[in-house]
Amino acid sequence: MVKYTRLDENSSVKVTVSILVIGFGFCLLYSASNGSSIGGGVSSPFVDKTVQGDGGSDELLSTTASNDESVEIRKGKCDLAIGEWIPDPLGPMYTNESCNVITEDQNCMMNGRPDSGFLYWRWKPRDCELPRFNAVKFLDSMRNKHWAFIGDSISRNHMQSFVCILSKVEAANEVYHAKDFRNMRFHFPTYNFNVTVIWSPFLVRAYNYEYKNGVKADAQIHLDELDKLWTDQYTSFDYILMSGGKWFLRSAVYYENNATVGCHDCSGKNLTEYGLDNAYRKAIKLVIDFILNSSHNATVLYRTTTSEHFENGSWDTGGTCDRTIPFKEGEISLNHLDVVFRDIESEAFKNLANVGYTGKRKSLKLLDVTKLSLLRPDGHPGPYRNPHPFAKNKTAKVQYDCLHWCLPGPIDSWNDLVMEMVLNG
Repeated sequence: MVKYTRLDENSSVKVTVSILVIGFGFCLLYSASNGSSIGGGVSSPFVDKTVQGDGGSDELLSTTASNDESVEIRKGKCDLAIGEWIPDPLGPMYTNESCNVITEDQNCMMNGRPDSGFLYWRWKPRDCELPRFNAVKFLDSMRNKHWAFIGDSISRNHMQSFVCILSKVEAANEVYHAKDFRNMRFHFPTYNFNVTVIWSPFLVRAYNYEYKNGVKADAQIHLDELDKLWTDQYTSFDYILMSGGKWFLRSAVYYENNATVGCHDCSGKNLTEYGLDNAYRKAIKLVIDFILNSSHNATVLYRTTTSEHFENGSWDTGGTCDRTIPFKEGEISLNHLDVVFRDIESEAFKNLANVGYTGKRKSLKLLDVTKLSLLRPDGHPGPYRNPHPFAKNKTAKVQYDCLHWCLPGPIDSWNDLVMEMVLNG
């Protein structure tokens, strides 16, 4: 039998006072960690005041699921890629006012986004704890090192998040940018730490893939040649975070040995459909072979594909993303093309066990952010990719961005995974 001990009057008073002191201490801790406003005069709210309600319906956005529900990041250990988003009263590690590398189209709070609850969640793996990114510890461990982010605009988005977090310790100096700002380099002088971002959306040699006079041209892609923009600099990097995939959705003509081998989405041309899946599979194999056969021993994290969250349309057909809280597991599934991309990435890394290494063993890992990103429809700029889109007309039709991420925002949690994999994994 369990016995319950009755508290006397003095004990009750002591317990009550203790609870009040602990509660007051928590409030002070919370206030200290969120002292500055998150842009536009919006105060940092408590979670229970900001994450209630949803801007959309509760139906599934897609019914297609991957046969491979999880990609093992660390075999035999906790899978960082599977878990849930839980409330985080501490909020973001920086604000849009404390970081000067955020571009306007991702500066959601400055652009007038009215809700801030999307900032108060953190990723919790199912079977383990994921430590919060420690910028001081990270910079101290990266003295005299050079990081590179290689890929498309999502890679640049991630680089900005990465630099913003580190800039809370020391402001980064921009030491280089290309004319279009797609290629940039930042330097943290105290640590002699460099961060470079390289625009290479296909990772292989490609050209003629931009719009010309508003018309989308067929990309010309060489599936047997890597992009020299990153390969020529490869030996200068100690750590590389790269990704590909999404740009293979573009209509394209494919080449090998400078001869046409097929195309994708090129109706009206007398060419064989090659398949974007085949093209991406060949490109990622070329990347991996290059890394494994290089004499340079860089640590490379290959980031998996991330989903768009357009509803009722797409970029150019009125698609929107007005949800204000994360999905829970089972409420949304990957669409067909994201399953294709992720399966190709997963397959390529599972096959590494059968690939012979030459020279020094390389550190090549898969950074799986697909599932955790899928569950965050609330973290995109949406209509707030431009300043105050509804200031003059509350019902104005504006183009939404449901692909990139607000800064600060859910993409910041990717860095928690990066730190865990690099320093502890």
